[in-house]
Amino acid sequence: MRTLLLTGPGGTGRTTLAAATALAAARQGTRTLLLGTDRDDTLGAALGMRTGPAPALVEPRLTVWRPDPAQGFRDGLAALQDRAASALDLFGAARLDPEELTPLPGADDLALLRALREAALAEAHDLLVVDLPAAPRALALLAAPEELRRCLRRLLPPERQAARALRPVLGRLAGVPLPTGALYETAARWELELAATEAVLADRNTVVRLVAEPGPAGADAVRTAALGLALRGLRTDLLVANRVLPEDAPADSWLGGPLAQQRKTLAEWQGTYDVRTVPHLGRDPRGTDDLAALGAPGAAPGALPEAAPGAQQGAAPGDDAHAAPVEWTVTDRLAEDGVLVWSIPLPGAVREQLDLVRRGDELAVAAGPFRRTVPLPSALRRCTVDGAALRGDTLTVRFTPDPGLWPRGR
Repeated sequence: MRTLLLTGPGGTGRTTLAAATALAAARQGTRTLLLGTDRDDTLGAALGMRTGPAPALVEPRLTVWRPDPAQGFRDGLAALQDRAASALDLFGAARLDPEELTPLPGADDLALLRALREAALAEAHDLLVVDLPAAPRALALLAAPEELRRCLRRLLPPERQAARALRPVLGRLAGVPLPTGALYETAARWELELAATEAVLADRNTVVRLVAEPGPAGADAVRTAALGLALRGLRTDLLVANRVLPEDAPADSWLGGPLAQQRKTLAEWQGTYDVRTVPHLGRDPRGTDDLAALGAPGAAPGALPEAAPGAQQGAAPGDDAHAAPVEWTVTDRLAEDGVLVWSIPLPGAVREQLDLVRRGDELAVAAGPFRRTVPLPSALRRCTVDGAALRGDTLTVRFTPDPGLWPRGR
């Protein structure tokens, strides 16, 4: 199953483009599921029909689904109360009724990640189109599975679990209570669910499609979003320039200024991204006829195309090339310079906004407003950091072997 995640600056018609993209793919013969995220039915407004927690058929080969985060929150808390029933009874705590629960902040994001995982693993469709939130929130959401897994491993390391039979004895010897088996079981279940979601995002058939209006604000937002996606190792396929004004508009009209900005931004984007333009209809699209009139790029039954800077420029949707994984490669330059070089692609990064911190076997990389902590490859764990440099769109980190840890023969 292929997964297409759409995001971009807020207010740029992202939801409409998601609906148009899913419609185009379905009419090309692809069984498509369109997944919405907004609490308000903006997706239904674009499609001209109601959407909700029950999957609904829009037309043949196109299904729309907008999960209810409130229901997911209630179900999750009810399950938690069931698992903790003995503890609640011991303290005389009264259980909460599902009807009195209001979703906490972040419940929407957790519901979306759960729905994304379930839809991808169900394999009932050939293409999953996800209308993500606006770029800043979407980037935080896409980072959540990896970050939460890292926190779980640090707080409850699986390798430090003591045998259940020894846990009371160890607790008396240490003088402090040790984590219970139920806590580790819960952590293991969360780890499994987060790993499945992370696997969907890291799959070679999952790509992110950016949507923005061509102009100064859109250019800044796309540059920032592309940097955040690159730091996370997420792949992009297209940049859709939405609401493009007609070029035949009178030069002396009020459209002269916006047209000039549009031309400049499109020229800059076309030198870096695989750009597709979608016209401004002069009205808000409503219904499948308007969505079809947009001519949004779909995704044909072939693999989603790769559109990394400098690669496959102009590739059409449906080309038979998979999106190449975004890899942080280690180059062996021991013979020439006595170092190993870790190359991290960061398009749009600024030298003054980069920061690196090594902590044990992990490296924290900060680029602009984004930060990611990653485990070092095994060879680099036996090295010390020798320096770093930003060359073009690639950050290179040099490592020198530690004589006390490096194999003697090497």
